[in-house]
Amino acid sequence: MNAGLAPVQRFGALVRLKLDGWLLAWVFLLLVIGLAVLYSASGGNSKVVFFQVSRLLIGLALMLALAQVSLRSLAGAAPWFYGAVVVLLVLVLLIGEKGGGAQRWLDFGIRFQPSEFAKLAVPMMVASLLRAHETPSFLRTMTAVLLIGIPVALVIGEPDLGTGMVVCLFGMMTLFLAGLQRRFIYAGAVAGFLAVPVLWANLHDYQRERILNMLNPEYDPLGAGYHVIQSKVAIGSGGLFGKGWMQSSQAQFGFLPEPTTDFVFSVISEEFGFVGVLALTSLFIAITVRMLQIALGGRARFARVLGASLAISFFFSFLLNAAMTTGLLPVVGLPLLLVSVAGSANVTFLASLGVLMAIRNDQRYLAR
Repeated sequence: MNAGLAPVQRFGALVRLKLDGWLLAWVFLLLVIGLAVLYSASGGNSKVVFFQVSRLLIGLALMLALAQVSLRSLAGAAPWFYGAVVVLLVLVLLIGEKGGGAQRWLDFGIRFQPSEFAKLAVPMMVASLLRAHETPSFLRTMTAVLLIGIPVALVIGEPDLGTGMVVCLFGMMTLFLAGLQRRFIYAGAVAGFLAVPVLWANLHDYQRERILNMLNPEYDPLGAGYHVIQSKVAIGSGGLFGKGWMQSSQAQFGFLPEPTTDFVFSVISEEFGFVGVLALTSLFIAITVRMLQIALGGRARFARVLGASLAISFFFSFLLNAAMTTGLLPVVGLPLLLVSVAGSANVTFLASLGVLMAIRNDQRYLAR
């Protein structure tokens, strides 16, 4: 066991539960900050906080359970998990609940969004498929692309272009980490560039508006550009040190849309300023670095590829949310993990931390 972990890992409970002390400490700190921010962003609505806590407890329970599972079992379960997620995505299109012009949720006593589960299922499937191949063959590469494309197509069909693109990004990132050959990277880049006109022609009107709004939010300040403009006002008014907790005028007076979900980053910026955003960014970096340390410590190829993919995906999610709220990317409904009210997304990420714990507890890792 690494000497640097000794101050935290001496606690016997953590050892018995097979949990990584440093990773757990950073995550719990982010959870506490997130609950405080949500209480403020919701105007002191305790129901929002209780809902968030209930979903976080589910995620933490999954994290604890997955930490006990062997790495071999996780690799073997990847196809079953992937298949189950694909079935759920098909069910969404058939019997899913509608809301906001999209059909994205299932309700089996607990309402959840299966597309979020694909963010874990797809990297696990790709890492499992390519775990024994340093340089994937053409056939395996095409198989991996197909396995990525099926859930992506189902998610985009809901329609949920933002989540679909993120699932695609996470899957391709795993494929890249698994040793994707350069010729495939170049071919994919060319194909993506050539596909832009076709994709643009098949976008919904509101999706085109979001892209145009990103380029010039002021062209429709009371319509498509309203969200981003109000978000920028909140971020800019925070200044260096912010206005203080519970003092976000944009959120408290209803100017900022979705302050507890998509635009919670804007609330943090307004209340805690540049210093608060810097501290938050540092915390996300700390979690990402620890995740990468665990991933790269694994000797099994499956562990390294999957763990690194989950770590990089986590930080990408933070960057995408920050870029969305500052107008650098279109507003596509990506949550700030462990902070935003996003039950399925938070549960999925905490489950992915359980996978990281399982990688850390693998005997080949401990024998390093």
